[in-house]
Amino acid sequence: MNPERVVADGIAIPGHYNLRLYVAGQTPKSLSAIANLKAICEEHLAGRYTVDVIDLLESPQLAAGDQILAVPTLVRYLPPPIKRVIGNLSDTDKVLVGLDIVPVAGGPS
Repeated sequence: MNPERVVADGIAIPGHYNLRLYVAGQTPKSLSAIANLKAICEEHLAGRYTVDVIDLLESPQLAAGDQILAVPTLVRYLPPPIKRVIGNLSDTDKVLVGLDIVPVAGGPS
């Protein structure tokens, strides 16, 4: 699966976020990161995101290719440039700032 894939008719949709979350198994930290990311995306990016969850226990070769040194790591591939946030994503403000996510105008804050 290509993280830089186009999202509609060969063109990246403006304002759409393509995210990939790297985890290592079903640890409490991994499960927390998945739940926290889902909550952040639903609140701040509703309808404007794609998330791929990569378990490095199942696909360890992806860690080297995407320069993953710690897990959980969230990577934003689109819109460019690529951004990374490491940790369980429990600090929503840190995630939003780290990934330059701008909430929908007039939406939840």
